[in-house]
Amino acid sequence: MKPAFNRRNFLKSSSAAVAAASGAGLAVGLAAPAAAQAARQAPFASAGRAADLPKAKGPRLVVVGGGTSGLTVAKYAKKEYPAFDVVLVERRDMYSSCFTSNLWYADIINLAYLADHSFLDAAVNNDYVYFQATALGLDRDSQTLVTDQGDIRYDFLVVAPGIAYDWSKIGVDDVATQTALRQAYPGGFLSPTEHVTIRRKIREFEGGVFVQTVPSGNYRCLPAPYERACMIASVIKKNKLKGKVVVLDANPEITIKAEGFHAAFDELYKDIIDWRPDSAVTGVDVQGKVIHTAFDDIAFDDAIIYPNVRASTLIEQFGLVAPPTRSNQHEADIDIRFYNYADDMRVYVTGDARRHPYSKSANTSNTEAHYVARVLAARAQDKEVAWTSPQTLCYSMVSADPQEAIYVDTYYGYDTEQDAITGFADTQLFQDRNEDNAAAYLEWGRGLYRDMFKA
Repeated sequence: MKPAFNRRNFLKSSSAAVAAASGAGLAVGLAAPAAAQAARQAPFASAGRAADLPKAKGPRLVVVGGGTSGLTVAKYAKKEYPAFDVVLVERRDMYSSCFTSNLWYADIINLAYLADHSFLDAAVNNDYVYFQATALGLDRDSQTLVTDQGDIRYDFLVVAPGIAYDWSKIGVDDVATQTALRQAYPGGFLSPTEHVTIRRKIREFEGGVFVQTVPSGNYRCLPAPYERACMIASVIKKNKLKGKVVVLDANPEITIKAEGFHAAFDELYKDIIDWRPDSAVTGVDVQGKVIHTAFDDIAFDDAIIYPNVRASTLIEQFGLVAPPTRSNQHEADIDIRFYNYADDMRVYVTGDARRHPYSKSANTSNTEAHYVARVLAARAQDKEVAWTSPQTLCYSMVSADPQEAIYVDTYYGYDTEQDAITGFADTQLFQDRNEDNAAAYLEWGRGLYRDMFKA
């Protein structure tokens, strides 16, 4: 078992941290082994000037990424250790969530439910700085984050950049086809503009074949493509269209909540949803509107093509990526319990770019971030914290009228001898759809927004 906390050359007291950080930033750093030292030389182009930020009043914690994980870390690290000077670096100026977005397609929620949340309000409510900038590079030797708005020195850095699509895993290697797919048939798990396009597609669909693909591996929100198929089918059913949803699933079985989804497919959408297991996409003819699998060529009228996922390319850009033996999705090489990169206890990676086998979902990232905030607060004070499992509480709407949902509630185990996450633990599945679950789903979403944005 690895030691809980390596104290070599680390911060010796919170008072020393405040004094050092009030200047140009801490110069203290952990000595890195040769392999890790090479990774420090990740390419970056310094802005050559400091970002326009107030002088740090304590150990500066910089959080890159204003998604579920980043927003939660920024808020709760400050609460856990008020001496932190927290800066949230986020390139967007408007927030919109990916979680619950499927409900918008079927008019269960409105756009305000997803997007009426402000980075500025979150920062003011929780006493940190929201800095709109794009992260470009990282120099861990000088503890500097490079952005398009200037350099930021940090004492602790949390990188929470989310995912990217891995088009090569579905046989699409050329950039032209990738670009065409991103624009014409977006996957709907990256940017708000994808949700707008998908909703338009569903609302304007006049019949025929609407394809929803499901990738293999640990993709973002395992049940979401099946929930989306139900929401599309509910619109087709409501509008009495002559159409069907073909679900091309790369997996041999529905990945989670299979009983509940199968019941919805068979009982609510028997003549609308056509679920096809073991149907991994091997190529796409964008102009001809044909998806290729190992067994069939499927012609479609419209589609949502969700490729495999990988960690954000920012992980590679920052030189934090794990070797293929530790991650096949280009995720970060971090301590499995405490989230710090390799032997660098000043740099952490959270959310969907982590290499854990955890669900890549909102509730997981939120509860995980609560824990990482405690880790950061403890280490800033030269203390230890016990490992805590995140929670994956995940609802899926399977009917829009009446509104009915199913859900799963689970935690994860940790093997001390193997230093490995062992998978689901204390799992509860609620697969009988009902309206109470649907109401709980909507309140669950509101609760996450409150937790990230309110004081």
